[in-house]
Amino acid sequence: MSNDNVKDLVIIGGGPAGLSAAIYAQRAMLDTVVLEQEAVGGQVIITSDIDNYPGVPHTDGFSLIDAMQHQAEDLGANIVMENAEKVIHNEETGLFEVRTPGGGYTTKTVIACGGATPRHAGFEGEERFGGHGVSYCATCDGMFYRGKKVYVIGGGNSAGEEALFLTRFADKVDVIVRKDHMRAQAAVLKQLEENPKVEIRYLTSIVAVDGNMMLNKVTLRNNATGETYEETYDEGGFGVFVFVGRVPASQLLEGLVEVDASGYVVADERMATSTPGLFVAGDVRQKPLRQIITAASDGAIAATSASAFLGHPVEG
Repeated sequence: MSNDNVKDLVIIGGGPAGLSAAIYAQRAMLDTVVLEQEAVGGQVIITSDIDNYPGVPHTDGFSLIDAMQHQAEDLGANIVMENAEKVIHNEETGLFEVRTPGGGYTTKTVIACGGATPRHAGFEGEERFGGHGVSYCATCDGMFYRGKKVYVIGGGNSAGEEALFLTRFADKVDVIVRKDHMRAQAAVLKQLEENPKVEIRYLTSIVAVDGNMMLNKVTLRNNATGETYEETYDEGGFGVFVFVGRVPASQLLEGLVEVDASGYVVADERMATSTPGLFVAGDVRQKPLRQIITAASDGAIAATSASAFLGHPVEG
């Protein structure tokens, strides 16, 4: 191992859940390290507009995460840019080994906050316009398309429900379904079909999007004939919302936790998993709403639970 001492807590992931957990861990005086493999904040830092985080109106992801990081570090949080590759639990000692490319850490408790990555649809321009016309969260970004048109890619329940949510803001919602049917539940499909703002376009795929700073052109393909065609708008006149699934970062916990059919970690209300001392927080866990505020809440609960597990309960 790269260090000789045993940590009280290792937090895997430096997003809102991990930073919140770090803040609460520092206040509980736990010997803690936070591991982040890419950039502190994760996906949040590429979000250009955030209007739904209480007490911080009209901000962006980078600014919000920067404030969270400074708060955690001001309290003494140790954030290390290192990738956690595997978590191993020693049943005899109860300790965990968190392996990293540089060695790893031995710790009494772990909070896994690796999040979940939206599955991309794969059309041209998807990466380029991420956060600037292409979105993966209707709750986060729907209001920015008030009075405009949006395309929703996907044929499952998530796509259907998010499309219905977007009708609160957009004038027109086109659901783009690559097959000749939707997999959404009958009740969701019925609502879509009865909503005057919604058009379901079966056997259709988005091939490419383009624009300057914002989108103004989309290229679609008729999957039955192979024909492609373009639809153009004023600059920023439309948005694309992608809902083709998410990939939770639960692989490094393999064998230690229960996961659902989609790979999300099953945990109780205290964020505890089936392995004593192993907690999860944020988008990696099974939950009904994945937002910055719910991730931060999870992190606070997980750190408090870890402290209690170590025999240092924190009074609410």
